[in-house]
Amino acid sequence: MTAAVRALRAARVDFEPHHYTYVPQGGTRTAAEALSVDEHAVVKTLVMEAHEGGRKKPLLVLMHGDREVSTKQLARVLACKEVAPASEATVERLTGYVPGGVSPFGTRTPLPTYIEETILDLPLVYVNGGRRGFLVSVTPGTMRDALSAVPVRVAIG
Repeated sequence: MTAAVRALRAARVDFEPHHYTYVPQGGTRTAAEALSVDEHAVVKTLVMEAHEGGRKKPLLVLMHGDREVSTKQLARVLACKEVAPASEATVERLTGYVPGGVSPFGTRTPLPTYIEETILDLPLVYVNGGRRGFLVSVTPGTMRDALSAVPVRVAIG
């Protein structure tokens, strides 16, 4: 059982587990194909850092699998100088998960979470369950509420 599953159960979030064969560098496209779902409904969990005054503040961004994050737009939303992806070492240290298996649920360090607002328009989404090759399906509103995620509009594509 992953930390994500424990967190989901503790929060009494209804979810369905989905396993697939993980392919290195396969990303959300591989997961979507394996589960026969639209890649738009596969949500990636991105660990970013907001740069402000020489300090880096980590955060999570939940984005459609077939879209990218406009870091410039996110920096404007966060009123900071710059936003950039965190290093793999930082991702592992903060979340307790390895890249390719990062879930927004059950992170080692609680992180402010931002969700692309158009994700909330979908009936069901698939997000990492805390291990490579393992997704959980949840309703987007439930995910937003469980994570106290702030809706933002920062998608490219």
